[in-house]
Amino acid sequence: MKEILPWVCIPGFMLDETLWDDMKANLAESQPLLCASLASGDSIATMAENIAVSAPERFVLIGFSLGGYVARTLAAQYPQRVAALVLIATSLREDTPQQYAAKQNTLKIQQHLNFRGLGHKAIIQTLRPDNQNNQEMISRIRQMSERLGFDVLSRQSLLNRKTPTGQKISCPTLIIAAAQDQMRSIDEAKELQEFIPQASLKIIENSGHMLPLEQPEILAETISGWLNQL
Repeated sequence: MKEILPWVCIPGFMLDETLWDDMKANLAESQPLLCASLASGDSIATMAENIAVSAPERFVLIGFSLGGYVARTLAAQYPQRVAALVLIATSLREDTPQQYAAKQNTLKIQQHLNFRGLGHKAIIQTLRPDNQNNQEMISRIRQMSERLGFDVLSRQSLLNRKTPTGQKISCPTLIIAAAQDQMRSIDEAKELQEFIPQASLKIIENSGHMLPLEQPEILAETISGWLNQL
């Protein structure tokens, strides 16, 4: 009988552990799923170390968006513990100077306000077009960011996303991209596939960036099916 390893799931920028609720609901009850947090840590390496401290001895690692950067770092640091890696809607690319400047400008504005979560425009960019009026989904994303607060926004916005020189990932890896993602392109997914030896790439249709919210059932099936083939 094949060993059932726990999944350790890392959320993205200004998203908390509840990001994975819908995907978890589509998994077999026998599948352990642990939700990590990016609420602390001033660097991607520190975030990875924080997660490793509380993670099981051996596990499947799943990283979404910003969480994908952290997951790559953790997998490279602990190859003996990460049995398989899944990278969802993420990238190798670091922020451009323009993107970094925009984040700094947002922080300057927000520090004088009572932070109430990410703005409407920022949220709808993460959703496929027909979900951009889905008030329940928009509210869920905003509430996650509001719960995390301005201090976490500040830390996550200023992270250096540059891939460390010599980063090597040796475990089986699945890269999942969304066909209608306005935040991360298919080209970025292909760059990741080229960077990681023998990585597989799966493109999920009918979803924007927020795959765990927009297509949780297909996401769960895709990951489970791939792991069963290893």
